[in-house]
Amino acid sequence: MKKLGQAEFPGYFLAGALVLMTAAASFAASTIYDFTLPLLDGKAAPLADYKGKVVLVVNVASRCGFTPQYSALESIYEKYKDQGFLIIGFPANNFGGQEPGTNEEIKTFCQTKYSVTFPVYGKVSVKGDDQTPLYTYLTREANPALAGDIKWNFTKFLVDRSGKVVQRFEPLVKPDSPEVIAAIEKLLKQ
Repeated sequence: MKKLGQAEFPGYFLAGALVLMTAAASFAASTIYDFTLPLLDGKAAPLADYKGKVVLVVNVASRCGFTPQYSALESIYEKYKDQGFLIIGFPANNFGGQEPGTNEEIKTFCQTKYSVTFPVYGKVSVKGDDQTPLYTYLTREANPALAGDIKWNFTKFLVDRSGKVVQRFEPLVKPDSPEVIAAIEKLLKQ
């Protein structure tokens, strides 16, 4: 058996690295169901658990001018949850330090201030170098027509029953606005 010399080793290393990179690149997410993140309590919660539901994905914050949208989010969740609708919140501290709390503090805030019953995940980053892979997918890969960085808290992505992102609503659009409600109702009928 031939011993590898120093000059030959980098070639094998480079070839191995190339194979690994190619394998990683071939695992591109195709729906939101390809992601698993922890809830506020730290328990892993696969988004695949929501297959067959219409989902509104929202990056949330406790100290933002848009924070009162929690009330509208909870209201539409309660109204449509029995028809296969779900809201999932992702606290993020990317904008003006408006979500500085720990996951436990966020959980207490959501429950006591807004009586939130929809799932809220652990704090994530929705933009920048440390962006969580779900938000990389939502802002770059899920739907080219809806691509672009998150501009602020309470950006909303509407996902159909098959896990495809079909609409995006910016923070100024309230969750209970006629356009959001119409989009949700349309998907629930499909």
